[in-house]
Amino acid sequence: MPYVKIELIEGASREQKAAIVADVTRSLVDRLGKKPEQCFVVIQDVSPDDWGVGGLLVSERSAPTREVADVAVSSQ
Repeated sequence: MPYVKIELIEGASREQKAAIVADVTRSLVDRLGKKPEQCFVVIQDVSPDDWGVGGLLVSERSAPTREVADVAVSSQ
């Protein structure tokens, strides 16, 4: 019984998640010969405040820097 856990930063739609579950299940069936009902796929949403990359929270990395925001406002 394969168990696959996928952690994503919040934001994927229900349709995207359903497609991921179908794709991963199909891969487990094709590659390991498992029955679909034996395959468990869990998708866990993680807040950008709870995920770090390169020493920064994703929420900090995703936010435009003040300089970039100022340039965007001044060019409008």
